[in-house]
This record gives sequence, structure tokens and C-alpha cells, in this order.
Amino acid sequence: MFKGKAWKFGNDINTDEIIPARYLNSSDPAELARHCMEDADPDFIKKISKGDIIIGGKNFGCGSSREHAPISIKAAGISCIIAVSFARIFFRNAFNMGLPIFNCPEAAENIKEGDEVQVSPETGLIKSLTTGKEYEANPIPEFMRNLIKSGGLMKYVTAQSEKKSERNK
Repeated sequence: MFKGKAWKFGNDINTDEIIPARYLNSSDPAELARHCMEDADPDFIKKISKGDIIIGGKNFGCGSSREHAPISIKAAGISCIIAVSFARIFFRNAFNMGLPIFNCPEAAENIKEGDEVQVSPETGLIKSLTTGKEYEANPIPEFMRNLIKSGGLMKYVTAQSEKKSERNK
């Protein structure tokens, strides 16, 4: 279960707004987190708390295919993203990096910045604890939830490989 304060962004938030290209000389998640959403909201990182939730408009994460964007969001402590829609490559990169995302136009359009939001990855239920309104997104399949719990695709594959090696001993 994810629970946090909503931070709202508009349509077509691109990867340069998520993590500006001038910071791509680092792949350190902590360094990337310090500049998360900097070009969309220069004070974003100062305002958020661990577990908070980003609410996006249409085409969230458009632009380049850089994995730095979901890494910076996850490393900043954002628990998940809810948006009207996601750019295809961002969608894939988010799950590969272990960042849960939910496509739910109704929630993205109706949840206000500052609302306290709760999201169940198992059921897809999104609830504004501020207003009491509930919205339905697709639940995250168990395999994908395991991938997220592992910290992303590479960590998941490594863990599976280690389990297989232990069984073969």
C-alpha cells in the first residue's frame, strides 16, 4: 500500500523536466534525486516527503528514453505516480527501475495537489483520503509487484539467478 501527499503536474512532463540533462553526468541515484523535477518545479525536492505521490497529466515522461528519470523520482522517495497517460518508454523504464505507476485519468484529473492519497498495487484502488473519493486503476500483476519489491528488473533477475544457483547446489 502506498500513502502520501499528492504533487500535481500537467500534461507532457518530459524527461528533461524530470531530471535535467545537465545532471546526467552522474548515475548516482542520490545525486539524481537532488534534482528531481527541478525544471518543472525548482522547489519540488525541498517540499516532498518520503512516500509522497506524483499526479501527472497526459503523456507523463515523454522525451528521451533515459532511465535517469524514473531513477531520480524513486530515489527522491516518491512512492508511485498516477497519471492520465504515460509515454511508452517511461512506462517501461519505470517498472524496470522498480517505480510503480498507475494509469488512471479520473484520479489524475480529480485529485488535487496536497490531497492525502492511498494506492493499493494489488487491487488498483486509488483513494483520496482528503475527499473520500475512490478511483479504479488496473492492479499491478503479481510478477510486476515482485519486480518492484526487488528494486527493479536487474535486481529481480539477479535475485532469481541466485535462488536458482542455491537450488542447484
